[in-house]
Amino acid sequence: MSSQESEPDMKLFWGCFIALITTAFAFITRAFLVNAEPFWPSTFGLDQVQGQELFGAGIWPFAISIIVFSLIIDKIGYRAAMIFSFVCYALYAVLAFLAYGVVTAEGLSGTALEDAQTEAYNLLYWGSVILGLGNGTVEAFINPVVATMFKKDKTKWLNILHAGWPGGLVICGMIVIFMGDVDWYIKVGLIAIPAVIYLLMLLPCKFPIQEREAAGVSYKEMLGEFGVLGAIIVGILVTLQLMDFAGQGGAEVTANQKYLFIAIGIAIVVGFGMYTKALGNKLLFFLVLIMMPLATTEIGTDGWIGGIMESVAEGRFHPGWVLVYTSAIMMVLRFYAGPIVHKLQPLPLLAISALLAIAGLYTLSFTEGMVIFVAATLYGVGKTFFWPTMLGVVSEQTPKGGALTLNAISGIGMLAVGTLGFPYIGALQDGKQIESITGNEAIVAQAPSLKDGNFTTSKSIYEVIKYDAVDDVALTARLSQDIQDPEKLKSINEEISKARGGSAQGALADMAIFPVIMLVAYLILLFHFKNKGGYKPIEL
Repeated sequence: MSSQESEPDMKLFWGCFIALITTAFAFITRAFLVNAEPFWPSTFGLDQVQGQELFGAGIWPFAISIIVFSLIIDKIGYRAAMIFSFVCYALYAVLAFLAYGVVTAEGLSGTALEDAQTEAYNLLYWGSVILGLGNGTVEAFINPVVATMFKKDKTKWLNILHAGWPGGLVICGMIVIFMGDVDWYIKVGLIAIPAVIYLLMLLPCKFPIQEREAAGVSYKEMLGEFGVLGAIIVGILVTLQLMDFAGQGGAEVTANQKYLFIAIGIAIVVGFGMYTKALGNKLLFFLVLIMMPLATTEIGTDGWIGGIMESVAEGRFHPGWVLVYTSAIMMVLRFYAGPIVHKLQPLPLLAISALLAIAGLYTLSFTEGMVIFVAATLYGVGKTFFWPTMLGVVSEQTPKGGALTLNAISGIGMLAVGTLGFPYIGALQDGKQIESITGNEAIVAQAPSLKDGNFTTSKSIYEVIKYDAVDDVALTARLSQDIQDPEKLKSINEEISKARGGSAQGALADMAIFPVIMLVAYLILLFHFKNKGGYKPIEL
């Protein structure tokens, strides 16, 4: 198929749909494992931020592969990108199985156990990086394929395509919940099911010629749409990610390394500017800025929600059901996105979605018991149209950017949530844990030395975002100093554990700042297009 008038190959569309389901399988299995016991936290001895660094290792490479493949996908073809994504999933599964074998070997204790945990963590970290590359490659080919197949109705079909993401979260989430406490390597292996299916479906398909190529827009013009403005954002985020990468496992990032990473970021901007000699599309730059809080609102919250809801569930339901429930809402609404988009238009729909997300996150921060699902409904409806509608707006307003602009905005969003979003959310939760202890009168009455917060340790993200975290060794020492009775000590430890467990929920109110920023930005865009005579897609 090379034109809109040709009958779309729906086997190709559904193959792309299942490929996106695979990325959701990869995301939710890791989200459950990194946030729940007895899985990765105890397996590798992770604190909150370290856990999110491991989770982020499967997020930021998404951005690298989606941007890199967007630059070369017109040269190598969609089929090559599709095969590469499958190879990445296979390698991730192999490394995860190896990590499980290392850490569960018999007779491990003391130093030997710590060494095994470190080795297994490194295997899983690198496996997660490879997995992220595979996820990004999937989106690098499915978005331009579908936008080209349905170029007269992009926003509708991109929404339907991206129903595969929540659909995968629902299917895999239910499977993982019902599997219970089975060994985690089995849960990791679930991604093989949709991966093999999409490979078999897409191998015989004929992929279309991208809209930008068919219209005769040059490669340099495509890069010019992204321009220096877009390269600046990429350069900053890549620099931060390299710092995070160098600091893996608590390693100190040296001054020389920092200078090197900053030089790489500058080189990206300068090189892009020298080749394109273009500032870039200013509207695209504004949309890129919006995509960073958007990705943190959707992907960041989804990555944390299972762990956050543990104290709320309190044995009444599995905390993962909140994510499954909101994903089910997204799946259904995205399938029926056509009439909604037609009725509201993309920008009013995004503004309404941001408003609902604000209300949803705020009410999720204090709602208790089964009523949590009422608040989750607001959040679920709010986040439904964010990602695919933003892709639709980019594709409709910057069609000269071809695969690059369509995919780069996704890549930047994922890079932002991997390098900044997840660690920042972890820092918010650590702060809430400290507040829950020092602000609890029953606790500080029995252990008065805790009132001063001297059981914490100071940490930072890239030496820029400073935060305090609970130092469990210092906490134990303070409690032992204040309380001599073993029974009272046991009781206060239980109270502290309960307070810390319930504190994470409160961080959701702080996270509502992200959709607040988005709402303001969408109102600015609505005013902009109103002055131009209304929102109209640009056709090549």
